[in-house]
Amino acid sequence: MAMAGVSMALAAGTTQAQETFEWKLVTSWPKNFPGVGQGPERLAKLVEDMSDGRLQIEVFGAGQLVPGFEVFDAVSEGTAEMGHSASYYWKGKAPAAQFFAAVPFGMNAQEMNAWLHYGGGLELWNELYDQFGLDVMAAGASGVQMGGWYNEEINSVDDLDGLKMRMPGLGGEVMSRMGVAIVNMPGGEIFTSLQSGAIDATEWIGPYNDLAFGLHQAADYYYYPGWHEPTVMFEAIVNEEAMASLPADLQAILKTAVRDVNQDVLDEYTARNNDALQTLINEHDVELRRLPDDVLAEAKKHSADVVAELAESSEMAGKIYESYRAFQDKVESYHAISEQAYYNARNPKGDTTSSSE
Repeated sequence: MAMAGVSMALAAGTTQAQETFEWKLVTSWPKNFPGVGQGPERLAKLVEDMSDGRLQIEVFGAGQLVPGFEVFDAVSEGTAEMGHSASYYWKGKAPAAQFFAAVPFGMNAQEMNAWLHYGGGLELWNELYDQFGLDVMAAGASGVQMGGWYNEEINSVDDLDGLKMRMPGLGGEVMSRMGVAIVNMPGGEIFTSLQSGAIDATEWIGPYNDLAFGLHQAADYYYYPGWHEPTVMFEAIVNEEAMASLPADLQAILKTAVRDVNQDVLDEYTARNNDALQTLINEHDVELRRLPDDVLAEAKKHSADVVAELAESSEMAGKIYESYRAFQDKVESYHAISEQAYYNARNPKGDTTSSSE
């Protein structure tokens, strides 16, 4: 009788261990789009392989199941178990979420990953999203982005006045204070809007993605640096009830896979961006330009105001900002004698490019 009980228990455990889960993952990106759009695809494949098929994730691009800007609500409400996007799209629901996507003149990808995983940032991100029934993890980074595509030359800050530009998040707020009319739209709408003249300028991500979108066919001037987005951290959001329904080993597999994809996306951008930039310059005659000093100075001044105002908007925003600022101060101090000092030594002539300016 005892042996029969043990056998039944083992059988029950085996049945539970073999239970399979089928999830939907919605994204804010076109299906299979290079870099940011392929990250979720790799995540789904990695999770399926690691779990021996017990957790299967079907990936939907923007508009296939829900529009790109409705990913947050879809996961929060349980329409999909998981989403992949960028947190500054949800500033209307949780303004402080913008700190976890991109802060103008803020931390780069290396620094953001350090803050999130070793400086308490990820805990604060999850605390912010708790009210929406969501778990969140960092799921990729763009690295320093480009300053944007313009249909007209920008020779001074005065040339920005009256332009219509697609730029999300805190960077968009900064530009609006510099006289730019900001328009928000998903990535899939950018090309036609720029080509038709509905907008005069746009930022997207960087050469790898911008080339894939064909933005060089809609604008002549490509500006750098991307002061507004020293990186964008992409997010994987998971419905809390869906996460809790997974056995502990599948939860661990999912988290490990997301952490892997987080680094992999950044690695891909680092590997692909320069080749794409050279293609844009040498094959498509794109004019690569540095943003004028007065534009950068004005942007930095307004950025300080915009970030400070966000920090004062709520107790939670202030808590996040204090953590962010303290970590940035600390890491900047070290990077001054490590990363930055090395770059200066490697390139003592300063800012050089292969473009004609």
